[in-house]
Amino acid sequence: MGFQSNEFEQEYERPSKSQLKREMTALQKLGQELVEQPRDRVKRVPMPEDVRDAILECQQIKDHEGRRRQMQYVGKKMRTLDEDEIAAIQKTLDSWKGLSKSDTAAMHALERRREKLLTDPEALTALLEENPELDVQHLRTLIRNARKEQAENKPPKAYREIFQILKQIAAARKGGSDEDELDEDAEEDDE
Repeated sequence: MGFQSNEFEQEYERPSKSQLKREMTALQKLGQELVEQPRDRVKRVPMPEDVRDAILECQQIKDHEGRRRQMQYVGKKMRTLDEDEIAAIQKTLDSWKGLSKSDTAAMHALERRREKLLTDPEALTALLEENPELDVQHLRTLIRNARKEQAENKPPKAYREIFQILKQIAAARKGGSDEDELDEDAEEDDE
C-alpha cells in the first residue's frame, strides 16, 4: 500500500524557471560588459548587426531610466543569439581582459624601472649593460631633467620621455609591436 517517492514526480524536458532566469541574467551581464566597452571595440565583436546597434545605442543614452530600458532591450537581443555566437562574444571579451591585465602589468613594470632610474644610480649602469646601444649622455640628461621637473613641480616632459625609451626597449626585446598598443596617456594619469 506504500507509495514510492518518485511515483508522483513529473519528468521535465525543459529547463526550470530558475535555470532560465540564471541564463537570462548571464546574457544581460554579457550585454552590460559590451555596453561598457569603447565603441570601436564593440564594432569589432563578432555579432549580428541588430545586437550591435542596440549596444551602440545604449552607450549613447545618458538618462538613467532610458538607459535601463535600453539595457533590457539589449538583454532581449542577447537572448536571440545562439550558443556559438555567445561563445564568440565571450571569447573576445575574455581576450581583452587578459590583454588588459598583461598590458597593465607591463606598464607598471616600466614605471617601476623609471622610478628606479631616478633614485638609484646603479639602475642606469644596469640598463646600459643590458642595452649598450643606448645614448648614455642623452639618458643622463633626461634623468637629471626629470629630477629637476619633480623638484620644481614642472610638467613631466623628460619623465615621460624616459618612459617612452623604456617602452621601446621592452618592445624591441619582445620582438613585436604589442607594447605599442599600450595607452601612452595612461602613465600620465599616475602623476
